[in-house]
Amino acid sequence: MHRHVCFIPYKGMDIQPPEAIEFPFPYQPYPIQEQFMTELYRALDAGKVGIFESPTGTGKSLSLICGALTWLRDFEEKKQKEEAEALRAGDEEPSGESGSDVPPAGAAKEPDWISQFVQKKEQMDTKNRIKEEQIRRKKREERLEQIRRNVQLKFASKRKREEEDETMRLLQLSQQMLASGDLGPEQALDHGEEELLLAEYESDEETKKGPEMEDDDDLEEEHVTKVYYCSRTHSQLSQFVHEVQKSPFCKQIKLVSLGSRQNMCVNDDVRRLGTVQLINDRCMELQKNKSDKKIEEPEGKKKKKKESRLACPYYSYEQMQLLRDEVLVEVKDIEQLVSVAREAKACPYYASRYAIPAAQLVVLPYQTLLHESTRQASGIKLKDQVVIIDEAHNLIDTITCMYSSQVSGSQLCQAHSQLAQYTERYRSRLKAKNLMYIKQILYLLEKFVEVLGGNVKQNPNLQPVSKEGTSLKSINDFLFHSQIDNINLFKVQKYCAKSMISRKLFGFVEKFRGTEVALPSHESQKPKGLQQFLQDLSQRTRGGAAAASVPEAPQENGDNGQVRTASPLMQIEGFLASLTNTNQDGRVIVQLQGTAAQSSLKFLMLNPAVHFAEVLRDCRAVIIAGGTMQPVSDFKQQLLISAGLSEDRIVEFSCGHVIPPENILPIVLCNGPTNLQLEFTYQKRDLPEMMDETGRVLTNLCNVVPGGIVCFFPSYEYQKKVQGHWEKTGLLKRLAAKKKIYQEPKKASQVDQVLAEYSRCIKNCGQSGGPLTGALLFSVVGGKMSEGINFSDDLGRCVVMVGMPYPNVRSPELQEKMSYLDHTLPKTNGVSAGRVLVENLCMKAVNQSIGRAIRHRGDYASIVLLDHRYSRPAILGKLPQWIRSSTQVKPAFGAAFAAVRKFFQQKKVNSVSSPER
Repeated sequence: MHRHVCFIPYKGMDIQPPEAIEFPFPYQPYPIQEQFMTELYRALDAGKVGIFESPTGTGKSLSLICGALTWLRDFEEKKQKEEAEALRAGDEEPSGESGSDVPPAGAAKEPDWISQFVQKKEQMDTKNRIKEEQIRRKKREERLEQIRRNVQLKFASKRKREEEDETMRLLQLSQQMLASGDLGPEQALDHGEEELLLAEYESDEETKKGPEMEDDDDLEEEHVTKVYYCSRTHSQLSQFVHEVQKSPFCKQIKLVSLGSRQNMCVNDDVRRLGTVQLINDRCMELQKNKSDKKIEEPEGKKKKKKESRLACPYYSYEQMQLLRDEVLVEVKDIEQLVSVAREAKACPYYASRYAIPAAQLVVLPYQTLLHESTRQASGIKLKDQVVIIDEAHNLIDTITCMYSSQVSGSQLCQAHSQLAQYTERYRSRLKAKNLMYIKQILYLLEKFVEVLGGNVKQNPNLQPVSKEGTSLKSINDFLFHSQIDNINLFKVQKYCAKSMISRKLFGFVEKFRGTEVALPSHESQKPKGLQQFLQDLSQRTRGGAAAASVPEAPQENGDNGQVRTASPLMQIEGFLASLTNTNQDGRVIVQLQGTAAQSSLKFLMLNPAVHFAEVLRDCRAVIIAGGTMQPVSDFKQQLLISAGLSEDRIVEFSCGHVIPPENILPIVLCNGPTNLQLEFTYQKRDLPEMMDETGRVLTNLCNVVPGGIVCFFPSYEYQKKVQGHWEKTGLLKRLAAKKKIYQEPKKASQVDQVLAEYSRCIKNCGQSGGPLTGALLFSVVGGKMSEGINFSDDLGRCVVMVGMPYPNVRSPELQEKMSYLDHTLPKTNGVSAGRVLVENLCMKAVNQSIGRAIRHRGDYASIVLLDHRYSRPAILGKLPQWIRSSTQVKPAFGAAFAAVRKFFQQKKVNSVSSPER
C-alpha cells in the first residue's frame, strides 16, 4: 500500500504544527477529502460540534479516519511535550527546605509564603502524577509489545484454561451427585427450580457490595484521549474497521470494537435464547452464580445441601485480560474478535470493555453510546473525549425510538397472570421486601389494564372495549388517571433491574409451560378468573412437583405469525422506565381498539435533546456525519440548541461530490406531456388523469434511459393503486415492452432475491440487444430499498420521485410532536416549527431515496422529481448541495425530455469514444 501525505495550510488552531497539516492517506485523496479532513481537524481542535455531510462515493469513512486520527496523533504529541516541560520545571525547583524563607511572626508577607508553599506542592503533585501515568503507559506498551512478539503466550494460556475447565467439570459432577438428596419435608423444588427464586433484596438505601474481582491496576487505569466512532448497524461498523485496516494508521492505532451480547456471546447455551433481553439477563445471572461461589458460609453455620448453579465457562478474569491485550495489539472487527475469543475460551464482550481505557479508537453501535445506562454499564467515559456519529441522518428518530416504548393489553394481562402464579408457588420462600415490590408491580399491571378498559381476572381477548379511539396524556395526567401516582416508579424500576425478576419469571414460565404456547385463535373460550388459574396450579402442585404446569396465559402473535417469546414483563419494564421521564418531555398514548388485548399504551419521547445533552456537555468535540444530512435545521434546533448548546459552538460542512457536474442531471418536472400540472397532494393524486400523466412521463423516460430506472412512490398503498390503474388502461403493458417491471417486496427476506433478478435482467439486456433496454423497479419511500441499497451504474441510470412523501399529519404522534415544537421552538421565516418538521421529514426521505444513485466517481444518472412543489425555493434549499447546484426546474415536459435524451446520448458517445480502461 502506497502512503500518500497531504499537506493543508493551517490557520488559527491551538495545536501549533508546522506550516501545514500532514494527513497520511492510503492513496492520493480527492480535493474534497482534503477539505473534509482539514475542517474536521479544525472542529476537533476547537472543541466544536460539527455537522458534516459527504455524499456516498466520496470516501467519507477514510476522511473521518485519517482526519480524526491525525488530530489525535498531534494532540498526543503536544501533550507529551507539555508533560516533559512540566517535569523539567519541577526538577529546576530548589529541593531544599523552605524554612529559611519563612518571614518573622506577624510579618505582612505571610500570605506570599503560603501561596509559594501551595504552588510548590501543586508542582510536585503534577510531577508525580505525570511520572505515574508515564510508568503505567510504559508498562502497558511493554505488555502489548511482548504479545506482538510472542504469539505463543495465548496458546499456553488456552491450554491452561482447558485444564481448568476439565477440573471444573469434574467438580460440578461431584457436587451434583452430592446435591441429589432431599430438600426437606416442605414444598420440595424440582431440579433447576432454585435458580428461579428471587434473592433477598436489600432496602433501597442500603448498598450491598458483592465479592470483588481480582485486584488489578488496569481496572483503575486512566482513560487515554480517544475517539468514539458509532454507526447504526453491525455491518456498517465492520465496514469502518476494514477501512481502518486499510489506512496508514492500521499498525499504530489501538482499536476496540464493542457490540451487544447478542453479537459477541460465545456461550452457545446463552446464544440460543435468541432475544437481546434474555441473553443479557442470562449472562448477568451466570456472572452472579460465579460470584456466589466465592462467598463462603460462616464458620459454625450448618451448610444446606444446595444445588450447584451454573457459571459461564468463558467468564474468566485472567483469560479476559489476556484477550483484552490481544484486542489492543491488532485491529480486529467483531467477527475476528469473536473467532479469537473462541480459541482463547474467553468472553469477548467483557474483554473488549476492559480494553476501552487504553484504546485510542472505540467503534460501537448507536445504542451503546446514546443510551445512558448502557453507556455507563459498558464503562464508557465521555469526559473530554471525541465522539463521531456516522450515518446520522436519522439520529433524532434513533434517540426518540430508543427512549419510547409500547405495551399491549395482552402483554399486561399475561405478565399479571404469570407473576401472580409465580408468587403463589414461591410465597413461603420469598422475603418481605420481594413480596412488597411484587405486590406493587401487580397493582401497576392491574391499573394499566383498567385504563385499557379491561380486567386482569378475565381473558383480555374476550373483553371488547366500550369505545375505540386514541387519547394523549402528559406523564403526570396518566399517573393520576391510572391511580398509580402514589407508587415510587424509580424504586420499582431499580428493583426490577437488580432482582432480574423478568428473567426469573421467564424461567418459571419456560419450565412449567414452555415458551411457545398461545391461545387457540378460533376456539371460543370461557374467561378464566385469576383465582381459578391459581387454584388449578395449586391442585397440580399437590399432585407432584413434576406435574406442575402454568395454565395458558394470553399471548399475542408477532407480525410474521410466529408466537412471541413468553416474556412480557421485560417489555413492561421499559414502559415503566419511560414513565420516569420529566413530565414535559413525553406523552402517553392510550389506544383503544377491538379488545383489551389489542389495545395498547405507548410512551412517546418528544424531547430527544434531553438525552443527548450529557454527550454534548461531557465531550471535547462531537461530529455528526452522514452522506445526506440535509435539511440540517432539525439537528440544530431539536438536538443541539434544545440541549443548551450555543450556536457559536456549532459548525457545518458540506462537500460536493467527486463526480464532474456533467455526470448528474437533476430535474424538477412541473407539468406532464399533456401539460397537466403535476401535484400529488392527497386531494389530487388519486385522480385518474394524474395517474395517467405519471404513466406517460415514465413511458417517455423508458424510451431514452438505458439500463435501470428506479421509481419511488410515497407509499405501498399508492404504488398498488397506480399499478392497478395502469394495468386497466394498458399502460403497464406498454412500459413492460421497454423495461421488465419489478416491484419492491414487503418482506425483507425477499429483497435480495428481487435485487438479484433486477440486476441480472439489466445485465442480460445490455448484452443481448433485444427490445428490452433494461428494467423498471417500483420502490417505496422509507421502504426496504430507499436506504442502504446501492443502485450504481446501470442499476440506477434514472431515479424518479413521484410526488412529495409527506408524513401522515393526522397521526396523533406527529400532531403531538408538532404541537410540542410549536410551543418550544421559534418560527423559521414565519413558518411554525411544527410545519418545518413536516417539510424536513419529507425532504429527508426524498434525499435518502434519490441518493441511491451516483455511487462513485465515474457514475452518472438523472434524477427526476415529479411535482411542481419541488420548485419552491424553500424546498429546493433542502436538497443536498451537490444535487441542488445542478438542479434544473422545467415547467414544460418537452424541455425536460429533451434534456434527458441529450444527457444519455452524450454519455453513449463518450463511452464509445473513451472506453473504460
